[in-house]
Amino acid sequence: MRSPLTCLIVFFLLQSLGNTEEVRTAEDWPDFRGPQANGHSAAKNIPLRWSNDEGIRWRIPLPGLGWSTPIVSQGTIWLTTSLDEGKSLHALAIDSGSGKILHDIAIFPNNEPKEIHDKNSHASPSAVVDGDHVYLHFGTYGTACVDATGNVIWRQKLDYEPQHGPGGSPIIFEDLLILNCDGTDSQFVTALDKQNGEIRWKTLRAHADPGRLDGSKSPPMAFSTPVLWHHQGTTQLISSGADHVAGYDPRTGEELWWSQYDGYSIVLRPTIHEDIVFVSSCYNDPILYAVRLGGQGDVTQSGKVWTLEKAVPHSPSPLIVGQEIYLVSDNGIATCLDAKSGQQHWQHRLGGNYSASPIYADGRIYVLSEGGETTVFQPGLEYLELAKNSVTGRTLASFGVHESSLLLRTDTELLRIGTAP
Repeated sequence: MRSPLTCLIVFFLLQSLGNTEEVRTAEDWPDFRGPQANGHSAAKNIPLRWSNDEGIRWRIPLPGLGWSTPIVSQGTIWLTTSLDEGKSLHALAIDSGSGKILHDIAIFPNNEPKEIHDKNSHASPSAVVDGDHVYLHFGTYGTACVDATGNVIWRQKLDYEPQHGPGGSPIIFEDLLILNCDGTDSQFVTALDKQNGEIRWKTLRAHADPGRLDGSKSPPMAFSTPVLWHHQGTTQLISSGADHVAGYDPRTGEELWWSQYDGYSIVLRPTIHEDIVFVSSCYNDPILYAVRLGGQGDVTQSGKVWTLEKAVPHSPSPLIVGQEIYLVSDNGIATCLDAKSGQQHWQHRLGGNYSASPIYADGRIYVLSEGGETTVFQPGLEYLELAKNSVTGRTLASFGVHESSLLLRTDTELLRIGTAP
């Protein structure tokens, strides 16, 4: 039998491990929507107020242009960027304490850029980190893996033709790197081996309107990032494309179910609350769909929970806090609804235009406009604004969070907002 002293030591060791995990989760931001892929951070003491000249720990100029979210792992910030109008695609590793650029890695130095949308860049997909490896995706230009010291481990190229440039970010499942690849010529979901970049499976999209393929309707492109649903010991990959959202077996790529809508140029990442997934049909007239998970085959009718047709975003992904879903439309209308019923609690015009996805940190919701203004409000059944803060620059990338700081990327700089060491 263990002595009381031994039991006490074991208890404190377990407590220490638990606290270490909590700190690690709060510090790291390994995915474009954070450690849980839902825009939530466990960090505390996040700043409420700042300005262009106050409340900034450091700011550094960034080479080139990119709209990827700042990703953080083990004290290093990872960004992608494009130089010379997309002719050279790079990864940047930045020390989170000082803002010093540790590595500037030319991933695809001899790129042949294609035409992009004026709100896009040649380096818009965010990196994803797994241990000591960082996975970078530049759409049809290529995908790569680098280690923490900046060495390129592998490169891969997936052929498809996105009309407006690269979009959705990669995600990790077990030993796979999973990507949406939705171009005007080919639409598929694929998984690469994390170790060598080889294709492990590739599943073609099956439910786009035939009119998108023969030219009578807008093309079946999409720019969305998939998400994983963990339920009762199983995992599904949820992925949005033109005219439908579908669930897949992430190990094999087998399609399990789908739900149809009329829409293309999908940008929002599917957002999950319990057994409901929220997706938008995006362009041209976005409708938000709440779809019940757990079905098989065509669940367009059987899985429909509710829909919303007004003030639905094209670009910012939804945010779930508690039992409410928060939306920010591209033209600056914030809406709070009951996630299960779709009942509206409130709606408020923020002003400005929006592309970045909102985040929830330290009990508050942070929403970043394209013009550098952040609105901070309290989650709840009534709109309660807490602060408005502005910085100079164009801001289409979503926030990253590190320790007690926000990481904000503009078209020319990276800022660490928050003065705490």
